[in-house]
Amino acid sequence: GGDCSAVQDQLRNVRQIQATDGAFAAILGDGSVVAWGDPDRGSDCSAVQHQLRNVEQIHATQASFAAILADGSVVTWGRPSVGGCCSAVQDQLR
Repeated sequence: GGDCSAVQDQLRNVRQIQATDGAFAAILGDGSVVAWGDPDRGSDCSAVQHQLRNVEQIHATQASFAAILADGSVVTWGRPSVGGCCSAVQDQLR
């Protein structure tokens, strides 16, 4: 996860960074998220990228991330076995 060259130009006005065992996710000043590193460790947020707006906090496990949005809802991505999929409890996360 240490090589951010693919997203370096997007890493401006960073408010917070969290890390899994092999990926990083940064909240930018506009509330969007940029992730990089090992896709198997949470760097691939493409499936939920459209939901990652107005992000206030990010938390990480060993291979997944959870973002708390301004409206209190939660968006997760990464390895499902360690929290990357919250579909079973999504309705409770509001």
